[in-house]
Order: sequence, then structure tokens, then C-alpha cells
Amino acid sequence: MIRVNSEIETKVCQTGRSRLVIESVKESLLEISDVELIQRMGIGDSEAFSVFHHRHIGIIYSTAYRVLNNETDAEDVAQEVMFMLWEKSPMYDTTRGKPVTWAVTITRNKAIDRLRSYQRRMRLQDEVRLENVDTMDDHTPVHSVRANEKSDLVRSAVMKLNDDQREVIEMLYFKGLSQHEISDRISKPISTVKARIHRGMVRLRKIVGTEV
Repeated sequence: MIRVNSEIETKVCQTGRSRLVIESVKESLLEISDVELIQRMGIGDSEAFSVFHHRHIGIIYSTAYRVLNNETDAEDVAQEVMFMLWEKSPMYDTTRGKPVTWAVTITRNKAIDRLRSYQRRMRLQDEVRLENVDTMDDHTPVHSVRANEKSDLVRSAVMKLNDDQREVIEMLYFKGLSQHEISDRISKPISTVKARIHRGMVRLRKIVGTEV
């Protein structure tokens, strides 16, 4: 697998609505097709990557933003996608469609995964029923900091569960598996899964209650 070198890493970090300034790129590369750029990326051509990044970082970022509605998260997803495109470029198949279509599909899937992961974490946080619920406006900076602190507190509490409880809680809330899927995954009856989830949630509430 091709590793992302420091030059590529620097260029990938320039995401969002900013434009990448291409320096010392061969003029001939600016005229070639996306397919050829991807093929060149597949053999480690960082200049081809620079051109592809310059052409398409805008649509990659905007695709992520439409799903997440958050600039920071959209920029993070855009960075992840550009890394993925660099590393997966040797496997690009023209039958999958245009490179930009491929990139947008990857971006949308990554953004949806991030959104669902966030929603599951929030669901767990809600079900733990933290006692110190803030009544401030949800959009205040202080509220945002405290919301992040709560999320970190719940995640830390999950790590204090015993192995059996932590396993099912993580599968349910962080990996998005159903109880039946968890039952199949760990080869235990559904009744055992439900019992472990229940005991885990009771334990989480106790742990969080002593730390808030």
C-alpha cells in the first residue's frame, strides 16, 4: 500500500473552502483527465495528487458539509477522503464511473458514517440520563464545551464496564448493531445480550452519577 508522505499530508490538510495553491506542478498535468490523474496517483505521483486535490476538494468538502452541516466535521471528512483516494488510487476501476463520482460517493458514505456515529453517542448519553442538564441556549460556547465534556465522561465510563457489558454497549451504541446482530456476533442468546445491556446501562448511570 502506498503511504501518504509529508508532502501529501500538507496538501491534504488544506481543505474546506480554501483553495490549494499548486506550486512547481508540471504544466502538462493541469490538462490531463481525472482518470489519468488517479492512475498516476496509483504509482505514487504526488503532483498528480495536487492537481486532483485542486480540482475536486471543493465538491468533496461541500458534499460532506451537506450531510453534516458542520464546517469542522466536513473538513475532517474531506481530509480523510483525500487520504483514502491517495491510498486507494491503485485499485481504481474505470467501470466504477468517473473519478469525481467515486470520490463523492466515498465522501457521502464517510459523512453519513460520522453522522450516525455522533447520533449513537448522543443516544447513549441521553439514556445514561446525566443529572446536570444545562438550561443554557444550545448555541452558546459554554454549552458546547459542557456537551463535549459530558460526551467524554460517558465514553470514559463505558471503559470502566466489565468486558461483557462494554462489548455489547459498544456494539449497540458505537457500531450501530441491533440486539439480534449482537447476539449473532458474540454467539449468545438474545436474552443474554439484553441482560448485559441492562446491567451495563445501570452500571453506567452509577459511574456517571458519581463523577458529575
